[in-house]
Amino acid sequence: MSFLSTDCTLTILSEEVLNRCEPFDCGSADLNDFFLNDSRNYAKELLGKSYCFLLDKNPNVIVCAFTISNDSIKASSLPNNRKSKLTKKIPHQKRMKSYPAVLIGRLGVNNTFKRKGLGEGLLNFIKSWFIDPYNKTGCRFLVVDAYNEDIPIRFYQKNGFDFLFSTEDQEKVYSFQSVERPLTTRLMYYDLIELSANFIVKT
Repeated sequence: MSFLSTDCTLTILSEEVLNRCEPFDCGSADLNDFFLNDSRNYAKELLGKSYCFLLDKNPNVIVCAFTISNDSIKASSLPNNRKSKLTKKIPHQKRMKSYPAVLIGRLGVNNTFKRKGLGEGLLNFIKSWFIDPYNKTGCRFLVVDAYNEDIPIRFYQKNGFDFLFSTEDQEKVYSFQSVERPLTTRLMYYDLIELSANFIVKT
């Protein structure tokens, strides 16, 4: 059992929670601003839904927070080599032009609780949500638009995510971005079929 499952409680990151809790600080000004100021507007406009884990012994402390929304991977728009890698575990008769996915739009762990494996535990929790037999919708992949920096890239790779495009130049071309500007984020994905066969997720 993980710290999140034994010592924390999942709840919606609502206005009431934000007003009651201590300010959330995950070490990233951009993420902090989103969770504290923008997450409610995203939820109101049905663009994304944010959740958090509260510390049981002090429910005014947000341990970690994340935002998810519906997405898809358009295989028909990928280079052939990347399309082949994406679909190699999908039976030929089930292959489609696009596949249902969930975007992890934001993910942050309170500075106080960092370096305790909570980021990995949080990702495992999200994975378990979408392979649960009672999940209300089909979802084959998790997608993240990870900051193009060593620490977040290594974090997602360690947790089974792979680049959607093999190189930054390839991603620029296929996502219609300027080839002269550096990418601030990289698209990465995780195939949930890796877990769905046995539905055993360690969090």
